[in-house]
Parts: sequence; C-alpha cells; structure tokens
Amino acid sequence: MCGISGILKLDSSAADDGRLRRMIATLRHRGPDGDGIHLSGPVGLAHARLSIIDLSGGAQPMSSADGSLWITFNGEIFNYIELQEELQSKGYRFLTRSDTEVILNAYLEWGEECVHHFNGQWAFGVWDSRNRKLFLSRDRVGVRPLFYTQNSECFYFASEIKALFACPEISRDIDPHGMDQIFTFWSSIPPRTAFKGISQLPPGHSLTVANGQIQVRRYWTAPYAHDVGHCNGNVGPLAEELLHLLQDATQIRLRSDVPVGAYLSGGIDSTVTTALIGKIAGERLRSFSITFDDADFDESKFQHEASEYLGTQHSTVTCSHADIARAFPEVVRHTEQPIVRTAPVPMFLLSNLVRQSGFKVVLTGEGADEALGGYDIFKEAKIRRFWARNLDSTWRPLLLKRLYPWLQDFQKQSPAMLRKFFHVTSEDLASPFFSHLPRWELTSKLKLLFSSHFLSGYLLSSQGDRMAMAHSVEGRYPFLDYRVLSFAAKLPAAVKMKALNEKYILKRASKDVVPASILKRRKQPYRAPDSRCFFEPGAPDYVEEVLSESAVQKYGIFDPLAIKTMVGKFKAGKATSVRDDMALVGVLSTQLLASQFLN
Repeated sequence: MCGISGILKLDSSAADDGRLRRMIATLRHRGPDGDGIHLSGPVGLAHARLSIIDLSGGAQPMSSADGSLWITFNGEIFNYIELQEELQSKGYRFLTRSDTEVILNAYLEWGEECVHHFNGQWAFGVWDSRNRKLFLSRDRVGVRPLFYTQNSECFYFASEIKALFACPEISRDIDPHGMDQIFTFWSSIPPRTAFKGISQLPPGHSLTVANGQIQVRRYWTAPYAHDVGHCNGNVGPLAEELLHLLQDATQIRLRSDVPVGAYLSGGIDSTVTTALIGKIAGERLRSFSITFDDADFDESKFQHEASEYLGTQHSTVTCSHADIARAFPEVVRHTEQPIVRTAPVPMFLLSNLVRQSGFKVVLTGEGADEALGGYDIFKEAKIRRFWARNLDSTWRPLLLKRLYPWLQDFQKQSPAMLRKFFHVTSEDLASPFFSHLPRWELTSKLKLLFSSHFLSGYLLSSQGDRMAMAHSVEGRYPFLDYRVLSFAAKLPAAVKMKALNEKYILKRASKDVVPASILKRRKQPYRAPDSRCFFEPGAPDYVEEVLSESAVQKYGIFDPLAIKTMVGKFKAGKATSVRDDMALVGVLSTQLLASQFLN
C-alpha cells in the first residue's frame, strides 16, 4: 500500500515541485520503500511506495507505454493477472508485472468505466494528457482513503488530510457540520470531513477535473434486494456458494511478492479467513492478535484455541490501560478526525507488531458482520419489531436482556425504560433509520458539550486503513470482495440470522473449516477500555493539558464549564455510563486533533 498526492493548476500554469515534495513527505508512513514525483505542465503527481507487487518494476508515478497517461496509485487490483491477459489479447503492451500498469491500459481501453472491471481496493489519480483531464477514483466500499480540496488557482488531492495541510495556502479550520455528524454518527458522512473545505471522495465514486470543473459521480452501489423470499429451509446450496466465493476472494488476496499474515481475533470471521489462507497457502501461516490486561475485553483463550486448531505460528501484543493512554495522541494524528471510542488504539499497536515481525500484508475478517448479519444491532432490531406487534406484552421486551451482557446498566433497565430508549412506537418503526435511532439519540446528546458559538457556526478507515498504514502495513479483506457483498445483499434475512443466531449462513458454510467451539461461542464484540485509561495514576500529562480550561477556551469548540464539570465527574469516579465514556473520548480526541492540526 502507498501514499499518493497530486495538484492540478486550474490556471494552466506550471505545477510546483516544492509543494509536491512537502505533501508526499507527510505520507512516508504509508510508503517507506521509495518515493517519486512527476511534473507535466499544470499537473504534478507524487507517490510514497510500500513495495508489495513487482518489487523491482512497479515504481510510481508510472506512465502508459505511449506516455499519454500518468498515474499515482494507492491500493491493489487483485484480479490484475486476469485483466492483464485480457488486455494483452486486445493488443496492449506491458513493461512491468505490476497492477498499476493494468489500471493504465484498462483506462486506455475502457476510459472512466475501467473501474467496473477492477476487483480490489484503491484510490488513484490518472492524468489524461490527451483530454487534459484528471481522473480520481476510490474503491467500492472505501477501503482506501482519498481527500481533496481546491482554491481559485489549484485542485489538490491526497491519501490523507495532513498532506493537503502541507500546502500553507490551505486553511485549517474545524467544520461545525462535520463535527455535528461525528458526534451523532461516530464519523463524518462523505464528502464532509472534520475540516472546513476538505472533502473526501465517497466510496464507490469517481471524480474528474476538466476545464476547471469538478464532477463527482457514483459508479457502484450494493445491489440490495427488497423481496428475496425464502430458501425453503435449504440453506446448504447458499452456504456452499458463500464458501466458494470466500475461497476465491481469499486466494486472489494472497497475490503478493512479500509474506502475508493474518489477524486472528478468536471470532468466527477472522478464524474463517485464517483457515482459508492456510488451506490455500499450504505452509505454516503467521497469525497476529491483541490481548488485554483487562479480562473484560480479553479473548486470548479463543485466539490460542483457533491458532492451535489451524496450526498457525501465533504472535500477540498485550494492550494495557497505560498503553491506550500513551498511544492515543498518535492514533488521533492518524485518524485525522475525532473518535468516540478507543478501539482504534489496540489496532495501532497490533499493526506495529506485524511490521516489527517483518510483514507488510495481513488478511482480516472485516466486513462479515455488516454483510452477513453479525452485529447485535440486527438482533436488537428484530426483537424490537417483534415487540412492536404486541406493545402490551410484558415478556417480549425481556428478550432484549439476551443482548449486551457486558453492559450491566442496560441489564438493570425496566421495560418502560427499554421502550423509551429503543423507540418502539409506530412512528419510529416507519423510519428507514429505525435500527439506528437509539444510538443516534445517545451520541447526539454529546453535542450539549459544544460551545454556543460553535453550534451556530467508524470500521474500515479510522480502525482499518489508518491504524495499519500508520506502521506501513496493508490490510486485505476477503469479506469485502464486491462479489461477496453482492451475494450477501441478495440473501434472505432468515439465512443471515436464524431466530437470534447471527451469521447463520457463515456458520453453516464454515462448519468443516473452523473449530466447533468458535462457531458456538457467544459473540463478543471487539471493544477496548475507554475513559478509565486517562484518569489512572501515572496518566500522561497531555490529558490534563488539553482538557484544561485554557486549552478548551483556546480552540472554542466546547463549553469550558461543561468540560470542567465532566472532567471532575471522572476524577471523582462518578462517570459510569456509555455516554460518559463516549463524551470523554470524543472531547479528548477533538482537543488533540485541534492541537495537532490547527496550531
């Protein structure tokens, strides 16, 4: 994986070498193996390389054989071998073995529609000199990041916002609308970001800049079927098809000229992925996982059980409360947006272990919960709809107590409080956002901490790409293969969740692949210790500094009195709720972001 950046002078003047060098220098963590710059009239492209495929011949920026196209590319096109053969049959020449050159020839053959032929994860910029056009694209589900901005003279793009801020003419201001979204939905909604004037290209979209005009268009969306009927109880054929798709998705993600490892959390998703890698690779696989000092979060028992069953050479990194507090500022610098949970921090530490072990590539199980009905939110919505059919029932709401066993306050709630929190009314049931309303209401209350003048005015990025690439590690995700997602989108809901048995079809598909105990274990969501990490003896000095009244007043994002009251509650040991935790982490990360980027 790599870091990319580029500029296009809208007034047709010559692009600036110095600007490009400053931009790409901020992205060396994404590409420590080399860098390159190409200047051609008004356009400049830069690249920081993490060498994975065609180690000797894949340097970038790269040109097409006829010199009409130049590209800077972050990502992998996993089906590049098949595409190269197809393009060669059409008469295209290849000078390298890299997937980068496949993109160039695919663009020559199919133009902007080339993205429909790619199976991969990408963010790239192509300069089409014949048509004087800059073409940007981001993969279907947004595995790889891509940001852009412009002023009257220039259009800028990069893998990360910090590269844009390397240009002094780009202003650094927090966007109240982006912050409003983050403190409601946990993340800004593309194209918004946490910074005013900085946009992100949405997943499954392409962008062109020609004749001074920017045009953004969607090229892919998941083909959800609204009425998929039933499978008449015969799940077997569907399970076989899912397993076949996952096997192929895994196999093409093993294409690499460097060793490939796997994350093994002890849950079904990562265990399935690791098992499929082992069957395909035919050699002892290196697996990696996080363990916690805090027993409430630790899954090491299941990790070791899965590793022994699959025969992997397993390595772990243990994460303590002190580790989370220590690494948190660096994590915020890489996420480039406020976060309301500390969950990215252990992933940051894990990628460091992977890199120190000599690995650049890992396969992980991300995407299975979303595509195949793995989250408790899906169970919750099912119970709420069942309850709503008989609102006077005294036992139906009690089914909710089967969820969230780790939330002790939740387990103590009365049916009346459950009904209020979970919005079980006819109006709420009709909302397309029915399943999310309780969470949005919970997090939106955090906005009461914002200052009055400010108000007037979360799984593949912050926790995925950014935490892995912080240590120059590329993550690959078989469950996010667009063929797997398209297949899952058309499945009947009953085969994703049978009663309250989540990911039922995946369990059927993998019954001969992973240990029975892993299939039968109660799902434990990935979590990390939150606010308690920042108020224990020996906590880092930065916590007190950025939450001080003077620091809060300096940036003007939050109400100083509200923050002082909140911090006092934590110091006195009186903050116990999920909302308290999210408020503290959200405020702390925002203050850190401001101190790192706005000064």
